[in-house]
Amino acid sequence: MKQKLTSLLMGALAAACISLSAGAQTYPNKPIRLINGFAAGGNADVVARLVAEKMSARLGQPIILESKPGAGTLIANGYVAKSDPDGYTLLLVSGAFPTSAVTAKSLTFDPVSDFAWVSMMISYPLAVVVKADSPIKSVQDLLAAAKARPGQLNYPSPGTGSLVHLAVELFNAEARVETVHIPFRGGAEPMTQLLAGRMDFGFETLTFARPQLSAGSVRAIAVTSRERIPDMKDVPAVAETLSGYEAISFLGIAAPAGTPPSIVEKLQQEVKRAVEDPEIQARFREMGGVTWANTPEAMKAFMAGEIKKWKDIAAARKIGG
Repeated sequence: MKQKLTSLLMGALAAACISLSAGAQTYPNKPIRLINGFAAGGNADVVARLVAEKMSARLGQPIILESKPGAGTLIANGYVAKSDPDGYTLLLVSGAFPTSAVTAKSLTFDPVSDFAWVSMMISYPLAVVVKADSPIKSVQDLLAAAKARPGQLNYPSPGTGSLVHLAVELFNAEARVETVHIPFRGGAEPMTQLLAGRMDFGFETLTFARPQLSAGSVRAIAVTSRERIPDMKDVPAVAETLSGYEAISFLGIAAPAGTPPSIVEKLQQEVKRAVEDPEIQARFREMGGVTWANTPEAMKAFMAGEIKKWKDIAAARKIGG
């Protein structure tokens, strides 16, 4: 009897393994949903559609972008974390992912272990911008003004606990200065307030700041990537003044934890092929972004590092939670 039971169990296990292998080999055999935590029409939406179109052509199934905005992307993140791990519900991971994870009062998911990380697609720095006629012409000027008038220089953000908010507070902490945070409800309002002269400086995603930079309405005094970016070689990195400083935004793809490794690997390979396409790379450069395909392991390690970095700065500056 015992022998028979063991034989049945081993047979069931073998059948399950065969079934999983066959499922992975035929994947995908129906449309894939890519869940976006932002409203349709923004830069995240544009990047996702560009990559999804290239991936769909090779996978033979459409990748449908679906917006589930709200709670700083937490609604979308939680939805995907609890979805079936079959490769048909994916998450568009943004720079808001780690910051919302550390500033939320509570989470319905673990921001690292509840996901199968696939690959990054694009990274882009923030630009430190001032109005075109501002006397502040460099990071050194900004620091000098902040030290001369502690607690008087204002900066806007799209909301408390946002990447912009935490990036400036990291800047304040490392430079040992105090500037005043003025939060808004996302959208174009932070830039509008800067252009109106009500804000002394701002940190903006380069993709969003590009039109105003091109129009000459604002001036970039620095970028927040660790090094200068190829298309703006005359604009220094903040790290040239504050060694080691870095605050970048990004977009990538993740799936629910438990997604078969073979499916994750297939998706990672297709993301990499898509973002290495010359057409995609050219579009990314126009948006101020840099192609960034990596492995699931590297993406997971990066995300864990970002969460720790922003958790530390949120605690030090008493933000959120």
